[in-house]
Amino acid sequence: MLSVPTLWTVFVINFLALGLIWAYVIHSYPSFYPARHWAGSSFLAATGAAVAMLRVATDALWPLLIAGTAMTAALCFAAMGVQKFFDRPVSWRATWLLMGLTLAGLSFFMFGYDSAPVRIAIFSVAQILPLALSVKLLLTPHDGRLNPGARLAAIVASLIIAIYAIRLIGGIAGGVTYMHFNSMQSVVILMLVFLSMALNFGFLLMAMDHLRNEVADLALLDDLTGVGNRRHLVQRLTEECARSERSNQPFALLVIDLDGFKGINDTHGHAAGDACLQHFTLMAQTRLRPGDMLARSGGDEFCIVLPSSTLREGTMIARRVLEVCRADAEQCVGADIPISVSIGVAQWTREMGAFPDRLIAAADHALYDAKKGGRNRLAAYEPAPPLAPGIDIALVPDAGLRNRA
Repeated sequence: MLSVPTLWTVFVINFLALGLIWAYVIHSYPSFYPARHWAGSSFLAATGAAVAMLRVATDALWPLLIAGTAMTAALCFAAMGVQKFFDRPVSWRATWLLMGLTLAGLSFFMFGYDSAPVRIAIFSVAQILPLALSVKLLLTPHDGRLNPGARLAAIVASLIIAIYAIRLIGGIAGGVTYMHFNSMQSVVILMLVFLSMALNFGFLLMAMDHLRNEVADLALLDDLTGVGNRRHLVQRLTEECARSERSNQPFALLVIDLDGFKGINDTHGHAAGDACLQHFTLMAQTRLRPGDMLARSGGDEFCIVLPSSTLREGTMIARRVLEVCRADAEQCVGADIPISVSIGVAQWTREMGAFPDRLIAAADHALYDAKKGGRNRLAAYEPAPPLAPGIDIALVPDAGLRNRA
């Protein structure tokens, strides 16, 4: 059987290594704030284990006092990291309160009224509380799914809670004091070493999943405006086309172009042009419905995907966007740059099938008509009705287009 001091040494080395890993994560991904709490948890646990080793050299109880408080702080920090990961408010007051109560309780029942069972009860409860709160949060689905790393962390945390619960029952009901090193303590420490590594591995899986999703989101977002980029647009249109093919339910697409944008860049500079793109994005988003998607398809061109919408509904949304831009332009004074847009509206039809480029081409056709009609307006594309035999479609002017103010 390994000696307890040897196991405590393994415990210290393990948590120092975990702390260094989290420190590297902090350095590489400074915006991933949960890593800061998990790094603090690892270093606090290493400190607590190092102080606990002093019990080998002395019969004094103060190493247990410091180690117990440090271990409680470590689990509190781990729980705060979980809260931060799921965007829940972090309460430093609750952490300091639990640490203070633990320190006060252990101090009283060490130096005021010596009672090992009560000390065991205080320490065990202080360890169980943050873990229990974390388990509840880890097992709660977020965004419709349960994070695999969170599931693993919850299972491991539950096992740690079970060990502390057994320790608590043994201390109160069985009279086990844990004051002298023995084989049972060696087994408990060895299990805690293994479980602490597994718990942090769950946290690492959570971090990897989060960072992977973050990278995936960045790959689908436009850097300047923060809305979807062309890749995201094509992906969404492909999904909507497939859905409409199955359900035969239409959806609409708006193609929007900022009028005279090249002149804005040439006259006021590219910084002013970028500001116009950002300002238009904010204005357009105020006129969209939940579920509508605004994307920048390139340069000064934007698209809006309107799920489960007819051409008429698409035209209504286009008119809202047009009106908000006109109203904003009327309020421009001094050096303000008015923004004017032209909009083409098209509706998916069964003839377009699962090919989003056909819908984009139809909306582009309408946009061209709006530009040709004087800009700062919208036009809707409607498929031409079937022609009688013998009539050449080339002889029908502007087939499939209807202008709208």
